[in-house]
Amino acid sequence: MTAEEAETAARMFKALGDPVRLRLFSAVASHEGGEACVCDISDVGVSQPTVSHHLKKLKEAGLLTSERRGTWVYYRVEPSVLAAMGKLLAPSAAA
Repeated sequence: MTAEEAETAARMFKALGDPVRLRLFSAVASHEGGEACVCDISDVGVSQPTVSHHLKKLKEAGLLTSERRGTWVYYRVEPSVLAAMGKLLAPSAAA
């Protein structure tokens, strides 16, 4: 793993280190159609402004993308993220 890859991975895992963010990421990743409206995933036991804060952190870490449609924002997992995470967590061929 290069230093740059380690930095990217650390940012992703740091963002997912918060239980609320992990729940939000999971809700988006598992939502039907691969995207979720913020109105569908905001029931995680915190206020709406806090949900927005956590979603922003997930976007900053490169885990989610978003698109505004009218008054709602729809989130999807960044396409390369799950593959990259899987690659990092998979046992290496040399092991």
